[in-house]
Amino acid sequence: MVESRTATVEGRDGLRPDPGAAAPTWWVWLAAWPVTAVFVLSNAATPLYVLWQRDIGFSQGTLTVVFAFYIVGLLGSLLVSGVLSDRLGRKPVLLPALALAVTACLIFATAHTVAALIVARLFTGIAVGAIVSAGMAAVTDVAGQDRKRLAALLASCAMVFGAGLGPFLAGVLSETLPAPTVTVFVVEAALLITAILAVLRMPVRRPTAPPARGKWVRVPGVPHGNGPQLTLGIAVFAPGITATSFVLSLGPSLLAGLLGTTSRIVAGGMAFAMFLAATGVQFAVQKLPRRTILTAGAVSTVLSMLALITAVRTSWIPALIASALLAGAGQGMGQLGGLSLLNSTVPPQRLAEANAALNVGGYVPAGLLPVSAGYLSDAVGLTDGATLFGLVLMALATAGGIVVLAGRGRVRESG
Repeated sequence: MVESRTATVEGRDGLRPDPGAAAPTWWVWLAAWPVTAVFVLSNAATPLYVLWQRDIGFSQGTLTVVFAFYIVGLLGSLLVSGVLSDRLGRKPVLLPALALAVTACLIFATAHTVAALIVARLFTGIAVGAIVSAGMAAVTDVAGQDRKRLAALLASCAMVFGAGLGPFLAGVLSETLPAPTVTVFVVEAALLITAILAVLRMPVRRPTAPPARGKWVRVPGVPHGNGPQLTLGIAVFAPGITATSFVLSLGPSLLAGLLGTTSRIVAGGMAFAMFLAATGVQFAVQKLPRRTILTAGAVSTVLSMLALITAVRTSWIPALIASALLAGAGQGMGQLGGLSLLNSTVPPQRLAEANAALNVGGYVPAGLLPVSAGYLSDAVGLTDGATLFGLVLMALATAGGIVVLAGRGRVRESG
C-alpha cells in the first residue's frame, strides 16, 4: 500500500521523504504533537498565577501585563518565523523554538519575581509563534496535497487541545503533588523533549527552490490573490481567540468572585473544558463548507459574550461555564475555517508565512483587549470591566460575521 511506508533519503536533516512517496497517516498525527506540546506550555501557568500573586504580590493589571508579554514574544516571533521556515525549512525553526520552550519551563520552575514570569512568558510566546507558523505548516507538508483538510484539522485541534490540556494538567498536578510551580514545568519539559525527538525524525524536506528575495523580518502576509481568504479567517478567528484569552487571563479571578474558590483544579478544568469544546466542534463541523464554519464561529463568540455579561451581572455560574464553552467553540471554528482556506489556496512555499499572518491578525486584539479589561477591572471593578469587554468583543464578532456573509460567493472554496 502507498501509505504503509515512506520512501526516504538520508540528508543532514535526518530522514526526508522521497517526493514520490506519501508519508503514512500516523506521521501526520505525530507531526501535530510538537504543536500540542508547546501549546500545553502556553497556558500551563494559568492556574498557578494565584500562587504567584500570593507569594510575590501583584495586581490584576500586572497579571494581564505578564500575559501580554507572551503576546509580545509571539508577535515578534511571527515577524520572522514564517519567512524563515518557508526559506530554510521547518526543522531549523522548530528545533530552536522547542529548546526555548524548555528554557521557559526552567525559568517558570524557579520564578520568584514578576520579572522572571515576564521572561518566561516572553520565551513561551516566541516558541508559540514559531509553532503556529512552521509547526502547522510542517503538518501540512507531511500530509501532502491529498490530505490538506486532514492537515488543517489536526494542526488546529493540536493547538486548542494543547492549550486546554496545559491548565488542566497544571491544576491537577499543582493540587496533588508537592512544589506545584516546579512539578508542573518539570513534566512539561519532559513533554517538550519528546516533541524535539519527533521533529528530529519528522519526514519533511528542506525547500528545493533557492530562498526568495525580500526582507527576512517583516509583517507576514499572503501571496497576491489570497487576501480575501486571510481576511475571512481573521474576521472570525480574532474575536474567538480574544474571548478565550480573556477567560485564560481573568477566568480564575471570575471564578474566585462568583464561586469564592481559588481551586487550581477548577480554574484549569474550566480552561480545559473551553478548549475541549474547541477541539470537539472542529471534528463535528469539518465537512461543512468553510464559510459556514466561519459564520457559526462568529455566532458562537457573540453568544459567549452574552453569556459572560449575564454571568458577571447575575453571578450565575452556568452562564460563566456556557461563556467559556462558547468561546472555545468560536475560536475553534474561526481557526479551522481560516487555516483550511489558507491550506487550500496558498502554495507550500508561502504557507508558514500565511499561517503567521493569520495568527498576527488574531493575537493582536487577543493581547490588547484582555490587558485593557484587566486594568479597567482594577479601576471600576471586575463586573463592569468584564461587561464592557463583552460588549466590545460582541461588536467585533458581529462585524466578523457580516464580513463572512458579505464575502459569500467571492472566495473560492477548494481543496
